[in-house]
Amino acid sequence: MSQYDVEHNVPREQHDTSQPRRRPDLSTFFSTLDFVDTSGSRQPQNANSVPLPRDIAAAFRNLANAFGMMLVGGETAQDAGRNELLSNLVESLMHSAEHPPSEVQGVSDEFIEQLDRVPKKKLKAEMSCPICSNPFLEDTHPLVVQLPCHKDHLFDLECIQPWLKLNPTCPLDRQVLIKKKPPPPPKDDEDGEYDDMYA
Repeated sequence: MSQYDVEHNVPREQHDTSQPRRRPDLSTFFSTLDFVDTSGSRQPQNANSVPLPRDIAAAFRNLANAFGMMLVGGETAQDAGRNELLSNLVESLMHSAEHPPSEVQGVSDEFIEQLDRVPKKKLKAEMSCPICSNPFLEDTHPLVVQLPCHKDHLFDLECIQPWLKLNPTCPLDRQVLIKKKPPPPPKDDEDGEYDDMYA
């Protein structure tokens, strides 16, 4: 995907770098996720039903590509730290794409909806999302969530949601945020009575 300057025919010297960085389009990722997400209300009726490995690999690869587009060149310590986090996330996602799990271990939509929202008045000017690096207060209506692992692990919901749909861990400390329940055992349809008549 080409950069903003190229897409809008803006010479580099005229491009305003104070504008927040664009986030990549995640529509392809979310459409792929629909094939593999079996969490929460999307859990299949058949407990033995699992998504296809190629669809799982595609979801991980799409998110890795999106996060890879957010890597920036820069010499500041903040850019280096952010690039290190993004590089680690991309590496983890690509490893999962190459060796897809039998099912996606991410959190449910219900879990994401219940994440603590951080009010705008509690945000400070120097606070920014660890994934996209955009300062929270540059957005007129920031939607910032706090992960339950640590009070300082704040993210833009738009950045953390795709990660959490594939991985139930915090991107910063890799602490597991939710324990998955094992699938229910298959139900036995026989009621113990033998009937030689067919219905």
